[in-house]
Amino acid sequence: MSVSRLPATLTLAMALAASLAAPAGAGDARPAPARPEQLVIISFDGAHDNRLWERSLALGDRTGARFTYFLSCTFLMTKAHSKAYQAPGKSAGRSNVGFAPDRADVAARLGHIWAAYQAGHEIGSHGCGHFDGKDWSKAQWQTEFASFRAALGNAWADHGLAAASPAGWADFADRAVRGFRAPYLSADSGLYAALAADGFAYDASGVSRGPAAPDTGGRVARFSLPLIPEGPAGRPVIGMDYNLFARHSRAVETPDTSGDFEARALAAFRNAFEKQYQGTRIPLQLGFHFVEMNGGAYWRALERFATETCGKPEVECVSYQDAMKRLRSPDDSAS
Repeated sequence: MSVSRLPATLTLAMALAASLAAPAGAGDARPAPARPEQLVIISFDGAHDNRLWERSLALGDRTGARFTYFLSCTFLMTKAHSKAYQAPGKSAGRSNVGFAPDRADVAARLGHIWAAYQAGHEIGSHGCGHFDGKDWSKAQWQTEFASFRAALGNAWADHGLAAASPAGWADFADRAVRGFRAPYLSADSGLYAALAADGFAYDASGVSRGPAAPDTGGRVARFSLPLIPEGPAGRPVIGMDYNLFARHSRAVETPDTSGDFEARALAAFRNAFEKQYQGTRIPLQLGFHFVEMNGGAYWRALERFATETCGKPEVECVSYQDAMKRLRSPDDSAS
């Protein structure tokens, strides 16, 4: 039957359906809102072991990821220079994480820091001696920040390496370090006041019940590592290698089950990512240390996760500072 011979009522129904399905006019068309890109923020605390510097930089090169390295400044000092550092309430030359073993070790680390910065990675501050500053005042935190700046700015000269110092090092040391993560994630009002007074752009010491949008509305933006489901029961754990280490083996090295721990960590990372990638796309933050725990299980899981994730469509694996710039609205306070 031709269209011209269809019953009038059927012809009218077809015309009505077509008019409802089509846009009323070119001016009334509304494109679907673009989904935000999925940000993945991977960071490292301590940033000391030169072998892991090389391994992480190679991972960044392979995947296009850009990391944040929260550096502990005592790794820019040898024991001979340790008395130059005095943490609030501690005697001079003390550090919970030790010092660099020798000048060659410092020189290699300085080279890695500069290579990372030149490649687009971020250097942040983890303080110096990895002390718990939960009871420190604003002034005490500022003393710790001053120690960090001095150690970073003077590191080449302090070890007789001034001739090898890159031309832009002084400007880098003075201006580039804008983010902080407190040792033990131990933050208080004194820290936040000191961060604002010393011109930091963000703090990454928080913990949230799940992936949470950072608070970028204040003078110092605040990021929080999320609790993510992990293991057969899906119990929440902070998305950080040490917390997985404590969960899996009570922070006791158990290399015989390293493969099982790697699989569990990778599954947790994948599931946390997919929930956001398929959902509202809140940035996913994952934290690591320059220490291989449980036979390297968590570093291997990280490498597998970054390799399969950072190249996905609409995914960007970025530093904290880059994430902050992308997320801060025009109405937010300037950093």
